[in-house]
Amino acid sequence: MPSPRACWLAVVAVCLLLSTSAAAQTYRTIKVDDPGTITGTVKWSGVVPAASTVTINKDVSVCDPQSAKTRDLERLVIGPNKGVANTVVYLKNIEAGKAMDLPPARRTLNQKSCRYEPHILLVPQNDKLAIKSSDPILHTVHMSGAATYNLPFPFPDTQVERQMSQPGIIELRCNAGHVWMNGIVMVVTHPYYAVTDASGNFRIDGVPPGQYVLVAWHEGWQTQVQAGFYDVLSQTRISRPVFSADSTWEKPVNVTGGGTATVDFILSEGKAKLSASTH
Repeated sequence: MPSPRACWLAVVAVCLLLSTSAAAQTYRTIKVDDPGTITGTVKWSGVVPAASTVTINKDVSVCDPQSAKTRDLERLVIGPNKGVANTVVYLKNIEAGKAMDLPPARRTLNQKSCRYEPHILLVPQNDKLAIKSSDPILHTVHMSGAATYNLPFPFPDTQVERQMSQPGIIELRCNAGHVWMNGIVMVVTHPYYAVTDASGNFRIDGVPPGQYVLVAWHEGWQTQVQAGFYDVLSQTRISRPVFSADSTWEKPVNVTGGGTATVDFILSEGKAKLSASTH
């Protein structure tokens, strides 16, 4: 039977191993000599699905200023050239590179006309997410996933901040009856992330030369069921859409010093196709 000292040494060894492993996974900021760039597009192939919409049936004067009657859930936004917006593209498991420089606009959430703006947010781990509401009605920002908060916004133009300590995905929804409101916060450990624009384009700068895996992530866009929940204001149970699981696609990419690697993703209802080239 091992002695108490042997057991203690074994515990210490395990702790050191775990701490070393964690340290090895910590992103380090370094000077990047002769950096490269990754550009590309995410496009849709095939018939464009009909937009998922919900009837605007609460606070209509604020939530529907254009009298559209319905609100697109924004889970799959495809432009005229079939570019897919709101796809997050990032490097997987990069250990060192440039300093964190994610766009400030992606770290601030506004509730405006009963929409979350922007729909996709990127917040560095251990940094703060700023949240406000421009609407003169009650909203709540309910977070689930890598962070769990339920923040009420009864008055407009009051900003609050919450630290995002755990990396991962946070789903956003409003529990004040605006069931169409949804969004995503991605808490990230390094700066090599981009969100595709309305044409499906993305660009990642300042990449150290080397071999990487590029990942494209997209939230689930299919509405699977309608789930009941409790509306805090009306104190009644109402239903909200529940979406299909998110998806990721990976592709190796070689970044050369001063060069530009181009990676194009093609998504479809049934599967995703990938192509990559380096210039």
